[in-house]
Amino acid sequence: MTKEMILGTVGGLALFLYGMMQMSGGLKKVAGKKLKNILESMTKRRIFGFLVGAGTTALIQSSSAATVMVVGFVNAGLLTLKQAISVIIGTNVGTTATAWLVSISGFEAFKVTDYAFPAVAIGFALQIFGRTQRTKNVGQILVGFGVLFIGIYFMKEAFSPLEDSEGAHKALIWFSRNPLLAILAGAAITMLLQSSSASVALIQMLACQEAFGNDWERVLLVVIPFILGDNIGTTITAQLAALQANRNARRAAWAHTMFNVIGAFICFWFIGQVGKLVGIITYWELSATTIAVSIAVTHTTIKIFEAVFFLPLTGMLEKIVVKLVPEKPGDLVGRPVVLEQRLLATPELAVDQARREMVRMARTAKRAVNQAVEGLIENNRRNLETARTMEEVTDSLQYEITSYLAALSTKELSDEMSVKLPVLLHTINDLERIGDHAVNIVEIAERKIEQKLSFSDSALAEADQLKKESEQMFDYIIAALEKDDTEAAESALVNEDNLNKMQIDFRRSHVQRMSEGVCSAQTGLIFIDLVDNVEKVGDHLTNIAQAVIGGLQWEGIELKNSRIPKSGIDKA
Repeated sequence: MTKEMILGTVGGLALFLYGMMQMSGGLKKVAGKKLKNILESMTKRRIFGFLVGAGTTALIQSSSAATVMVVGFVNAGLLTLKQAISVIIGTNVGTTATAWLVSISGFEAFKVTDYAFPAVAIGFALQIFGRTQRTKNVGQILVGFGVLFIGIYFMKEAFSPLEDSEGAHKALIWFSRNPLLAILAGAAITMLLQSSSASVALIQMLACQEAFGNDWERVLLVVIPFILGDNIGTTITAQLAALQANRNARRAAWAHTMFNVIGAFICFWFIGQVGKLVGIITYWELSATTIAVSIAVTHTTIKIFEAVFFLPLTGMLEKIVVKLVPEKPGDLVGRPVVLEQRLLATPELAVDQARREMVRMARTAKRAVNQAVEGLIENNRRNLETARTMEEVTDSLQYEITSYLAALSTKELSDEMSVKLPVLLHTINDLERIGDHAVNIVEIAERKIEQKLSFSDSALAEADQLKKESEQMFDYIIAALEKDDTEAAESALVNEDNLNKMQIDFRRSHVQRMSEGVCSAQTGLIFIDLVDNVEKVGDHLTNIAQAVIGGLQWEGIELKNSRIPKSGIDKA
């Protein structure tokens, strides 16, 4: 019996978690970009941010996954800290949806297998035979949904022997007599499973099988500390996600932790009142068939109480976490810091602000490329992750600066200013493309690390030359943008000539090394990809240099690797 219980529990939990992962992954693929747009546009007010968080979590069946997404958005500069806090509060309410799914599966009229197996079959068929990627993603969602319910079914079946196990009943009843231990147990289970939904589902299954006894009013009070511990344990995922993130992302993770810990502390002192409130809300008599629903009501009640309590206090919570995670030298700001909407009425000042942000964007792009090349040379994954973060910041800055200049274009502008705006927009695009090439180098480096390849000494020396040449070119471009320095821009063109020559020479020398057996074909391809990407970075920097030399006017500017035609602002 013990063996079957353990295997059924472990297998059921594994299926439950795997189903949530698949469903979450499919939904994010289908609606990932839409979710980003929603989070950006609808979280300006706390209540909308709360609703977005709750709805997103209810869909992907994991508050941990939703919170990690929010931390990622903050890290990329797509959400402010205050907006993120309101979304996180919503995710805590949305996670109660799983408890309701488990409680529904407890009703005799609802047979899990009647719906789960067809969902898996249909989803599998869509994934195999679907002609479009969207169809395959929908299939992944259905497979995840079905596997999730099958996992619930196996957990329920695994715990059915507990009905006749007097020893198990006594052990669990003894353990549940200490609310503090129950809280710690709930937190530990959730941390290990990385899923608050699975933890609550486990408690529901135990209660349904009378593991806590059949004094149902007491059972309801017994499970509350487990739920509170579950709320605390779920914060570990966001903390892990924020380990390598920027300052505001770490603050968002700590806001999540504080919200759940303080909320659990408050509810702990009012366990009896919570039980009475659930009794008022529900009208049915507590029994083996209704306890799962009552636990779902309890879980939801606690979460709604915490949301109502904290939502008006998001500003205060923001101030607390700002002090808890203070600013440190080197922290990266993912959003523009000087773009003032009020300056749009004075176009000259507004353009000056935009150029200041472009300089910061250029510095970020430089760091992205440097970190990517260093990561490739040294096989350093931390550098590669930093490069990815820098690229995300360049994307954010591109959007913000472009939006600012687009707003400026609607104002009354002089002829000189009207001519400059499209060139500035093209410069922003070039800087963003440099970030894309940095990510290309990151992907090349990851392939090199995974395949355990190594460069020869001569290849390493050439890669270092590329890095130094591009670094110097970046420095000239940054000076040219910052001070409108045409001499610095002309010096950057010398670096471009050097990079072009290096591309030809290094390709030839590396082919020679491959023919001599000094390096493998796989290493040769990686090295050539590195050379080509650095040379393309030089092309985009050349576009910027020529723009500065040409006085930010199209005439006389010869663009390289351009995706934007020489035309008005609407096409930039």
